[in-house]
Amino acid sequence: MAALRTPTSRLLLSTIRPVRSSIIARSYATVEVEPIRKLGEAMSATQPPVSEKHSSTIEEPTKSENAKTKTFHVYRWSPENPTEKPKMQSYTLDLNKTGPMVLDALIRIKNEVDPTLTFRRSCREGICGSCAMNIDGVNTLACLCRIPTSTTHETRIYPLPHTYVVKDLVPDLTQFYKQYKSIRPYLQRSTPSPDNREYRQTPTDRKKLDGLYECILCACCSTSCPSYWWNSEQYLGPAVLLQSYRWLADSRDEKKAERKEMLDNSMSLYRCHTILNCSRTCPKGLNPGKAIAEIKKEMAFA
Repeated sequence: MAALRTPTSRLLLSTIRPVRSSIIARSYATVEVEPIRKLGEAMSATQPPVSEKHSSTIEEPTKSENAKTKTFHVYRWSPENPTEKPKMQSYTLDLNKTGPMVLDALIRIKNEVDPTLTFRRSCREGICGSCAMNIDGVNTLACLCRIPTSTTHETRIYPLPHTYVVKDLVPDLTQFYKQYKSIRPYLQRSTPSPDNREYRQTPTDRKKLDGLYECILCACCSTSCPSYWWNSEQYLGPAVLLQSYRWLADSRDEKKAERKEMLDNSMSLYRCHTILNCSRTCPKGLNPGKAIAEIKKEMAFA
């Protein structure tokens, strides 16, 4: 897994500086990057985390005789100790007492083993996207990722790659959501509906939105994209571009020309090089790469 995106200047208190407080002049889709306001917001070390070999293993309090013990190595870093390197903390759990998903294991660790562990979660049904993280080298949702039953396989859990880390497994997605806001992700019309009720569309037009509206904005695809790693301040990334195409493909929207104009620059759209990590990693089985290709076709033949 690529190293987490964490500049050294964000590690030491004495060297923290505002990050590009001005708006980057690159077109509509480039959004303002605000300075970090607090120490406890989005900091981590530049080096890879300290190996689990150099940290102790925390075991669950009570073991049963027929315990099926499995080891989990979890990325840990706290803004309360900003000069300390991140580390991989090892935990052992009895799978007989643990639910089938990685999120179940994390909840057990927090509730019964180590209450200081921090992560996001909400629905536990693959709908909210809160528990997105990197598990065994793959960006996915912890609530949808099954725990390998083999006790010899040690599971490694990291925050989403190339994101600033707020704490432990919590990434800072401020920039990601600003980019989503920048595409105006809502229906835009100038004319009212004929009968002043809902805006209707044919079943054929409605079907064009399948595979687009299901995106839950978990950021798994964007944080798996090398182009987004290196150009995240200007390139919108797979998730936001898929959402952009969702509105371009909607027959009810009347601002398609304006939407295309906002993407008509060298960075917002065209940093995609069809690596297709996004389509491979999407936990909802969507195809952001195809959506981006459709946008390029519309831009070329408009």
